[in-house]
Amino acid sequence: MLQRHNLLRSIATLLVLIVILAAIYALWLRYQVEPVTRDGKVRADMVPVAADVSGLVTEIRVADNQAVKKGDVLFVIDRPRYRLALEQAEAAIASDRVALAQAVREDRRNRAMPDVIAAEAIEQGRARAEGLRAVLGQAVAARDLARFNLERTMVRAPVDGTISNLSLQPGVYLTAGKAALALVYNHSMRVEGYFEETKLPAIRVGDPASVYLMGVADEIKGHVQSIAGGVEDRERAGADGQLANVNPSFTWVRLAQRIPVRIAIDKVPANVRMIPGQTATVVIHPRKDGREVHRSLPW
Repeated sequence: MLQRHNLLRSIATLLVLIVILAAIYALWLRYQVEPVTRDGKVRADMVPVAADVSGLVTEIRVADNQAVKKGDVLFVIDRPRYRLALEQAEAAIASDRVALAQAVREDRRNRAMPDVIAAEAIEQGRARAEGLRAVLGQAVAARDLARFNLERTMVRAPVDGTISNLSLQPGVYLTAGKAALALVYNHSMRVEGYFEETKLPAIRVGDPASVYLMGVADEIKGHVQSIAGGVEDRERAGADGQLANVNPSFTWVRLAQRIPVRIAIDKVPANVRMIPGQTATVVIHPRKDGREVHRSLPW
């Protein structure tokens, strides 16, 4: 009886050890071999919106975190000043046209009387008319520029997106080219998973992927869009035209380099909201096509 009891205890201990070893092996596969990473981020392109003309902000037509469509007016810059500039340019055109018409009439009259008018005066009249035509062309270009500037006082959304970090207020003076607010480009929403280089052999462009946001159990479906072409070598310094400066120190524990893998989003559950900057877990599902991955030992 005692011998049987000892045998059962030995078998139970062996089973427990097998279960523990199997669990350790499964965890090792999960986190060291399979293409899975918890180091993922939701990313989107940020479009800095800047005014094309300088002036005082007179009107804000959007609110922070508001969704906008391409072409929507975001804010307005000092339209009366640019409207006056357009009117001034149009008045200059009218004045130049009158002067040109007078010069053309004089030139025709002078050329009609070559026996009375000196050849030098005729030539001067012709040159004056040509010069006024050039002046009129410059005035027309100035008018077109003034009209263009007036249109650009209505600063519009360049893409579909969401307003972010809006602090602009009426009365602020903006200079041309200076970013006034940020716009999150919605159609560029994606997830970038930073995979250890040891897992890259199992990842290919087009592989389906599952994304899980931190604290959200619903699956976001996607696929591998691209793999980064390179990452910075922190062990080496030195710009172009300089000698390489290689770090001489070496640690015994070498961590695998992280390589960005871009995941394109295919389907987002209706109750899930993606915000750039969120942390995500990315699971790649390698396609089963008979392609064998040969791995080297980790040492």
